[in-house]
Amino acid sequence: MDLSLPYRVPLSWLLKHGSESVQLRSVRELAPPGQPGAEALEAAVVESKPVHEITKRQADNGSWGGNLLGIAASVRDGIKEPGTIAQYRRLLQLAYPKTGRAFKLADRLLFRLLSRDDDPVLLFEFHKLARESPATEEWVRERNREAATAALAEGGHPEDPRVRGAAHKIASAVSAFLRSPLADKPWARTGGSTILHPEAHPPTWYSLAMLAAMPSLQRERAGFTERLGQYLSIHAPKKTYSIQVGKKLIKPSDILLGDPTEADARGHVDDIPLALHFYEQLARLGMLAGSPLGAKVLTRLEGERDELGVWHPKKLTAGPKSSHRAAYHTYPLCGNTKLPDCRVADVTFRLALIAKLAGRPLEYS
Repeated sequence: MDLSLPYRVPLSWLLKHGSESVQLRSVRELAPPGQPGAEALEAAVVESKPVHEITKRQADNGSWGGNLLGIAASVRDGIKEPGTIAQYRRLLQLAYPKTGRAFKLADRLLFRLLSRDDDPVLLFEFHKLARESPATEEWVRERNREAATAALAEGGHPEDPRVRGAAHKIASAVSAFLRSPLADKPWARTGGSTILHPEAHPPTWYSLAMLAAMPSLQRERAGFTERLGQYLSIHAPKKTYSIQVGKKLIKPSDILLGDPTEADARGHVDDIPLALHFYEQLARLGMLAGSPLGAKVLTRLEGERDELGVWHPKKLTAGPKSSHRAAYHTYPLCGNTKLPDCRVADVTFRLALIAKLAGRPLEYS
């Protein structure tokens, strides 16, 4: 993938066939400066069905679903619907205005998580687990703070001192891991099970999103950012492992031990939404050029575009699907994937956005 080659952005097509959110984001993030229509499109986004379905379910305390990190329903964990972090980030992806009431309510809650408020209510779905021991409670609160830091950084608060303080602490822990022998062998054994070493603090989807949303932190910690990019350019091991929290073993869902994308030698990828989300983050970090697998996957997807720049793979009968919780908030932006144009609009938009973030010169059609 040659980042010096121009990329054709089908702006007119996106503004005609994309959802309200795709249209607004295309105007703001892809179009040349001065493109009209953003104000009217923002009003349309606020009134759109996907946004309305989320905002109407928000509780008065700013939370969603009575939980913090939930994505899929879980009887065991008492989760019935996506939780606060996922819905907050979903609204961001849908281009809901950052000055909107939903964000004002949620921000108060998320900043409480950063303040080290020891209110048991802030443990959300992990309150039973946290009762096990003080160490377990601290693990829960650190995990919640990391997720809140990522959401607030993406939500327009990257320079807030509280966010910056939490972000530097998270970055320091990940940096220490990347410098240690545990980066090469992060495993341990207990009771016949393979677990993540108790002292290992690898990057997560949350810490990656946090750093990607904080350009000033990237500059201040350029060495760490470069090491992280190198670490994430290597394919993640397929080893099955758990995290030991107190006496319980928990299956990890947000840890990154390398590039999580599954693709063959020709760049065919199983989970397109997940791959696009991951490589968009690398592009925001300026590290996309160092990803061999990313080059294969994106070259393959770009090769499936038509002469306008619209992604049109052969024999596409349904929109791409993701089985990974990390992609929940990013896909789809177009709600009705049964419509032919809707099946391709999301990927068309993401490919163009990644090209722009990677610094490629843009052409418009």
